[in-house]
Amino acid sequence: MALSKKIVIIVSFFQFLYGSTRVAYTRPGYMMRIPTTSTMKTPYLFRTGVGAEIHNFNPMNTSGGVFFDIELNRGFGFGFSAVKGADTTRVENLLQSQYNPPVEFGFHFQQRVYMYNDLSLSVGLQDVVFESSSDEEGILNLNTELLSFFVVLGSEKDLGEYKMNTYFGFGTGGLAPVSRFVNDTTTVNSALSDSVENAPESNAGIFIGFGLKTPYFARWGGMDIVGEFDGSGVNVGLRIPLTSDYRLNLGFTHLDQIPNWQDAYWLGHSGISIGFSMEVPREGQSRNLPGGPSAPMNIYGPNKEFNQDNFIPLHRDSTIAMANIAVETLRDSMSLMNNEMRNLLVRLSAMEQNTKFLSDSLTSIKLESNVSEKNMNEALRHLSKSLRYFYAGDYREALKEVDLALELNPNLALAYARRGSIYYKLGDVQRATINWNLALRLDPEYTDVRNILKALHENKLKNASIEGD
Repeated sequence: MALSKKIVIIVSFFQFLYGSTRVAYTRPGYMMRIPTTSTMKTPYLFRTGVGAEIHNFNPMNTSGGVFFDIELNRGFGFGFSAVKGADTTRVENLLQSQYNPPVEFGFHFQQRVYMYNDLSLSVGLQDVVFESSSDEEGILNLNTELLSFFVVLGSEKDLGEYKMNTYFGFGTGGLAPVSRFVNDTTTVNSALSDSVENAPESNAGIFIGFGLKTPYFARWGGMDIVGEFDGSGVNVGLRIPLTSDYRLNLGFTHLDQIPNWQDAYWLGHSGISIGFSMEVPREGQSRNLPGGPSAPMNIYGPNKEFNQDNFIPLHRDSTIAMANIAVETLRDSMSLMNNEMRNLLVRLSAMEQNTKFLSDSLTSIKLESNVSEKNMNEALRHLSKSLRYFYAGDYREALKEVDLALELNPNLALAYARRGSIYYKLGDVQRATINWNLALRLDPEYTDVRNILKALHENKLKNASIEGD
């Protein structure tokens, strides 16, 4: 009876050591195995994917699983994972092993409780693990040894083109240090004795990690470099974006145990990690946020929750993004064309005003021309009358007609010449000379007037030579 109890205890202890729920990249958050926290809501509606760890190549020995996680309102997150562990048989016996690792179903809960500037604090419960029973098909048993309460503090820093997220926390259960499983050739009693001697003093421990977002593959969100101490070993990895929504996850677990690669698998065994994840973006969410791994960085300032109205929809593929750029370019071009059209309309309006002004000026010129032509005709009629009076010897009437002609057209050289002749006949040589000079000034080519003035100057002018011009 005592021996059977010991066997039960050892079996339970081995189940704890064999537990594989912590397969890399099958946990909530952006790290390989440790929990994370952020000052802002996750940029995706939900995240899902697969992860696997290769513990031996010849023969192949792997563990793997699938996961799903989502963040609800007010910083509350929920996750689920289903994992099947590796074969715990020694390497030389793997080909003949009949061992069937149990399937484990884990639930994960997390709540952000505090934020200040770029710091955030979250508490949670991880590894609520139910294991399938190999003896009773369809029965799931709760593994309380892996149940993990944790507190994690996160810091988010902007380092130029790089973004650094660091995490430090304290946890129990699966986040605590574990003992190494010896091997399957050890007797039950010696295994029990060795496990007690190597067991940790307390089922609690610390973990720490960092995520560095690089500018490589920036168009799809950037490549992440992750490193962590998960309570029992050091893990490093890369998260390489395939598109803005899909990532290839690579890494190594428990680098400190690489020398024990050929030993039987146990919880602290080293392995090569391969994973693939898909993120379904929130409506209107930017996928290329410059935050920590897969952009959890709060770029909108401290203590600000996610708000869809603050995001620009950049999660669409490159074709739509280029189309958006083309549309914006066309909008700018149309705006420029509208400005040019307004300028052209203003210039056209100014030209129309100038045309109206020129039209009015032309009309005015035509009117003035018509008036001038009418005045000229009237003036010529008065000059014709003055000529008749001149030859009739009625010099006073002739002078009146000339004056009337000059009132109608003051620049008529013929009128001044005739008035000069009339004054000469009246014996007023001085006025005659003045009028002849005025006529010559208006018409320098007036030869008759020039000859009269020359003859007058030479005292050769005779009354007979003046005929009224």
